[in-house]
Parts: sequence; C-alpha cells; structure tokens
Amino acid sequence: MKRIRSFSAVVFLITLIMILYLTINLETTYSYKAGPEAVLRDITVQAGNSNVKTQSPHVESFTIPQPRVHNMSISDDFRNSIPHNQAYWNRLLHLSLKNLDKWDDPLRHDPHWSHCTKNEELLKTNIPDFSSYPVLFQDFVRGMSCMSSPVLISQPNKCISQEGRRGNQTLLLLAIKSAPWNFEQRQAVRETWGRERVYHGGLRVRRVFVLGNSPLEHPDLSPLLSFEANNFGDLLQWDFKETFLNLTLKMNLFFQWTLKHCPHASFVFSGDDDVFVNTPRMVSYLLSLKGSQAYQLFVGDVIKTASPLRDPKIKYYVPLSFYDGPYPAYAGGGGFLFSGQLLKSLYSVSHFVPFFPIDDVYIGMCAKAMGISPQAHSEFLTFDIKVQDRENLCAYKDIILIHKRLPVELKQLWKGIHSPFLTC
Repeated sequence: MKRIRSFSAVVFLITLIMILYLTINLETTYSYKAGPEAVLRDITVQAGNSNVKTQSPHVESFTIPQPRVHNMSISDDFRNSIPHNQAYWNRLLHLSLKNLDKWDDPLRHDPHWSHCTKNEELLKTNIPDFSSYPVLFQDFVRGMSCMSSPVLISQPNKCISQEGRRGNQTLLLLAIKSAPWNFEQRQAVRETWGRERVYHGGLRVRRVFVLGNSPLEHPDLSPLLSFEANNFGDLLQWDFKETFLNLTLKMNLFFQWTLKHCPHASFVFSGDDDVFVNTPRMVSYLLSLKGSQAYQLFVGDVIKTASPLRDPKIKYYVPLSFYDGPYPAYAGGGGFLFSGQLLKSLYSVSHFVPFFPIDDVYIGMCAKAMGISPQAHSEFLTFDIKVQDRENLCAYKDIILIHKRLPVELKQLWKGIHSPFLTC
C-alpha cells in the first residue's frame, strides 16, 4: 500500500511539473507573438553586432519617427506664395493648411493625402487630364501619398562612435543620392571626396549612399548590393522604384533614417554621386560658422526665380493641372548643405506639404514653410565653372562643389588638387 501511495505521489509530482512547464512555455511563446514590440526587441538584439541590417516592412513600420506637430506653424510667406487655384497640388496644400489651422489638437491632424492610396478614380475625378500625363508622372501622382517604404538595407550603427556611444562626433553626414547600378560612381566617391575621416577634436565625416530599388524589368542587383553594403557599410536602400520623380520620397526616407540612427549629426550634405566636392574646404567652412549661421544653415547654389517647365519631353516637366504657380527659392539638388538642427522640422513639415516631383524644389518649399530661406554660396557651382577653367586644377582648390564629373574625372581632380607639386 505504501508503494502504491509513493508511486502515485511521484506520478502526481511529475504531472504537476509537466503542466507548469507547458504553461510557462505557452505563455512565453504567446507573449513573443502577441505584438510587434517583442519581435522588434528580438531583432534589435540580434542585429546589435552587425552594422548592416535588413528589415522587414513590419519592423520598419514601428520604428519610423512620428512628426512632432504640437508647435508646428507654416509661415505666412509660404501660404501666400502658393496660389489657391484649381491645380491639384495647390488644392491639396491649401486643404492641408486648412485642416492644420482648424484642429484644436494638431496631433490628430491627418490630411487625406497622407494615406498611402492609389485610387485611380479619385485621381481622374480631381485631374481631368490625368491620362495625358507621361507614364512616370502618372506613377508619381499615384504614389505621392506614400510617405514610407520597406527598408532593404540599413546601417543602424553608422553614427555610433568607436567607444559604442552615440554622440556629437558626427560633424558632417554625407548623404549621396545614387542608383543601384551606379557602383563605379560610388566607388570613385569613396576613394575621393566621400572618404570617411576624423577632423579636429575627433569630429567625423561619415558617408551614406541613398538608393531605391531597380525596376522589375532590370537585372536583379540585390546580391551585389548586399555584398557592397557588407563590405563598405555605407548603403541605405528602400523598396521603391529608382526614378527621378521618386527623389522626393528618397529624401524623406533619408530624413526618417537620420532622425532614428544619426540624430546628432551637426550638418548634412545632400548631393548626387556625380558631383565633385572639396571636402576639406567644406569642413573649414562649417567650422567657421557661428550661432544662428550654424543652427539654421541651408546653403548651396540658389535658384531664386524659377517656374515649372511645361514641355512633356523634359524630365522637369510639371503639368499645369498639377501645379500652377512659381517655385520658391531653392538650392540646386546637385549638392547643398543644411544644419542637422533642421532635420526634425523638415520631416515634420513634410506631413503638411504634399510631395512634389522635383526634390530640390520640394526642399525649398519645406524650408520656406518653416520660414527659412536658402543662402547662396559662390563656391557651390552646380552649373559648372567657365569652360576655359575646366582643365585648371587651381580653379578647383577655391570651390566647394562642382556638378558634374565622371568617376575617372573625380579621381583625377582629387589627386590633382592634393598634389604637393601643385602651385597656385
């Protein structure tokens, strides 16, 4: 009888242990699957030792910085500069501003165009000649409400110092717009003006290339891009089609990434992968700035009196039914500098100013909405230098930027202006 009782007690104890084990295991499994926060924590830990991270759309959607609009105001100068007429973009803007003004709680503001929708009927109803737009422009209008995109390649540790701390060591972040197939241009930049360096007092220049994705009809470059990203640690890529009209989306996604992964960069340079930059001269210029000059910096080759081009054969074409009015002053997209202090405001205001198909014009719009005017600098030459000076190396020592040069020309210029034998 005692044996039976002992055996029963053992069986009961083992059963109890098994029940407890299964309960704990199920609770752990359920808590892991219960929400994206657990998944995000797990992925973040796993990626902690890697400088290159590939994220799924689900993870990215929970890490995009949200705009802070509680103190958002749009300048009267910008409001009054955009005609309130029947052009589609103009109507979207003024509807957005009207909604912004009427909300008691601006945090609830949600203009209808900020939803990622591609309602063809809505577009044709509001733009009677939509079907006459060029194919790429139609694609832009369909997707102009999509303010995010799945990330394919990220560099979450780009701005972490060697000591493992995020801080103010990043004096200048070079954000270079590139295309997936432009490897030769990227390599020329890496070997010349885009080289990552440490300047006075440990201040660093860091580099990222910002890419979209190859169209489906193009060869699949993802294996090569993955290798490049792992080897150089400087590629950022999102899953949107790489086209000229998507450069505004590319810039906005870069803002999102920088606010999350490099929020303490003192200055940001946005430029193309075919420009030549005299980086030491740019750094010297930045170190010379004081006070508000540094905090509100927006400088480049400024175009002050520009209007939309109406020829459908030109890549800068903007239909009259889409936008009607002049352009604000803007810095040419070949390359311009702005203060890292402006990043949050630029990103926030983009939620109230609808995307525009020309990225440098759009940045000019956002800056004007913030009450900031671009400052012209004579050493930013996005339209090149005089023909007679193009072979003169000394002419390049006194400039900050020239657009545009072939990869082999970048190497020749960089080597030439840094030659100890050059006498100017």
